[in-house]
Amino acid sequence: MSSRILLLVLGLVLGGAIWGIRPMDTSQMVPFVSVARAQTAADSPYANTDSLVEVPSLEKLTVRNTIYVPAYSTLRLGSGKGTLELATTLSIQNTSEERPLILLRVDYIGTAGKVLHRYLERPIAIRSLGSVQAFVAAEDTRGGTGANFVVEWAADGTITEPLVEAVMVGTKGTQGFSFTSRGKTMTIATP
Repeated sequence: MSSRILLLVLGLVLGGAIWGIRPMDTSQMVPFVSVARAQTAADSPYANTDSLVEVPSLEKLTVRNTIYVPAYSTLRLGSGKGTLELATTLSIQNTSEERPLILLRVDYIGTAGKVLHRYLERPIAIRSLGSVQAFVAAEDTRGGTGANFVVEWAADGTITEPLVEAVMVGTKGTQGFSFTSRGKTMTIATP
């Protein structure tokens, strides 16, 4: 198993050198909201500038919804004494072929229900069939076992629902762990 990982890492390093992969140009990125443990600009939905288009007038937004996405930053293992820290990538995908998807809010929330990080300081629009991501490093364990994201989105007309998922990845010793969690539309339950 460890030899496979070593080969994979070696292949990525050599592949980057052979194919001339260069670091991303961050000079045109839009700033995002900072927190005590600041994320980097590459960890924000603003980093995906190729996926973004101009935001339409907010007064024209006729469709709005909110999605809850479980995102576990820490899990207990075995007898419950050991823990596993997980890196989390939130992926927000516009499934519409006709309209931009406007993101109004992307918040990372901890087990206690407190907002730990607000990824947007103003709305952004994802082009048709585009996507953006937000990232939480494995070392950032503030979210705990009940961490989640809340994504509020809108559109200026009929649109297919976006696909919003969290992908968690972590390692413990020589074992790797990964799983996904799909977002659920937050609807009001009535009797």
